[in-house]
Amino acid sequence: MNYSTLKKGLAVSFVALMGATSLVNAQDAPAASPSSAKVFGGRGQYRTWSIGVNAGVLSPFVAIGGSNDFKNAEVNLGYGLSLKKQLGHAFGIEGNIFRGKISGTNKDMPGGVANGVKSFETQLGYAADLRGVVNVATVDFLRRENSVNFFVSLGYGLAAYAPKVTAANGTVTDWKDKAGDNHDKTYVKESYIPVGAGVKFKVSDRVAFNLGYTMHFVDGDNLDGVYAKGTTKDKFSYGYAGLEFSLGSKSKPDLEWVNPLALMYDELKDPSLRQEVEALKTRVSNVEKSVEDLKKDSDGDGVADQFDKCPGTPAGTAVDGSGCPLPKASVVAPVSSNVTGFEPIQFEFNSSVLKTESYPILDKLSSGLRENGGKVTLKGYASSEGTAAYNLKLSKDRANSVKTYLVNSGVNSSAVVTKGYGEANPVASNDTEEGRIQNRRVESSRN
Repeated sequence: MNYSTLKKGLAVSFVALMGATSLVNAQDAPAASPSSAKVFGGRGQYRTWSIGVNAGVLSPFVAIGGSNDFKNAEVNLGYGLSLKKQLGHAFGIEGNIFRGKISGTNKDMPGGVANGVKSFETQLGYAADLRGVVNVATVDFLRRENSVNFFVSLGYGLAAYAPKVTAANGTVTDWKDKAGDNHDKTYVKESYIPVGAGVKFKVSDRVAFNLGYTMHFVDGDNLDGVYAKGTTKDKFSYGYAGLEFSLGSKSKPDLEWVNPLALMYDELKDPSLRQEVEALKTRVSNVEKSVEDLKKDSDGDGVADQFDKCPGTPAGTAVDGSGCPLPKASVVAPVSSNVTGFEPIQFEFNSSVLKTESYPILDKLSSGLRENGGKVTLKGYASSEGTAAYNLKLSKDRANSVKTYLVNSGVNSSAVVTKGYGEANPVASNDTEEGRIQNRRVESSRN
């Protein structure tokens, strides 16, 4: 392995890391003024796109070990670009493209040769992939804004490369421009699986410093130009440092660095929210008071003060729906059974809403029931338009509308029985509109 190159690469990475850490530690002061972002406000309130540049070292070996066609790895320069879309606080999709050189030797083998070859050097024309990136932890999650994120990634990509192999006798075989089945392609192309991990430091509101390591598992055994192990497949690694730049409006926070706990805390402590809650409590209290006022009946005649046109009616006086005494001749006398004493209540087409013109009839019925007791049966009917099942339901709804009016006026609910008969028992022909109007009705019979 070329340890001189490796030392230089590690030294550069260490210096950059120290610089980034210093910048992060310098941010101990509170972050910029809180944004207007809300916990459940959606991605539109954040910056979610970023672009990155990186450089580092490429090696034919990976950290987890495994078999290799060459004994000694060399490290070489690699460089690339990335574009990421953050989909949530902890997950994003990232596209990567990079290139460089991968090489290795057998210098530590007897005679510097293994499998008939001395060394290889592969030009990586490009490697492009799409990865899912997960933020797995942050060392200062309890701070208002995160400054350090650890991440892991997994994806799928395509690499184009040209291996050059030096044989034991010094013969060099270069596959560039000789790749493919017909040996007329510039590069060999193989798919690969990238598996990576790293740490990210927030340098400023727009810039982050990344340190990462990715292992690439190639779907082929031709990355180094040697088919030495039969069924084994090649692999390579990329250790890098880079900068990532957040794109979008400066007024929006970067979704990747947002601390959702801090956002939730801010929302719970937001003075304006508390004011809204207090205002809502006041409105609810006013509504409750209005309801109580509507129910208030000072003279006990069964008509609320809100609608009582004759307040102060003596106890026991029979009144109409407006709270005024009924003429003595209008008071309904007690009846014993099956006496129909009131004209039908009419309804509009396809409606169970009471007409205002029916109120006087209903007020008289209500007054008689409240003063004289007894029960009443309400029979609902419908005209012949529509299906029989629908008309049956409509007739029941009409009878229940009348019952609701009577109960709201003070009649005991148990004294009112409702029945629906649908299109049955028409009082007029359903062949004419005049007849159908008469059939849309509720009849009442006292028991």
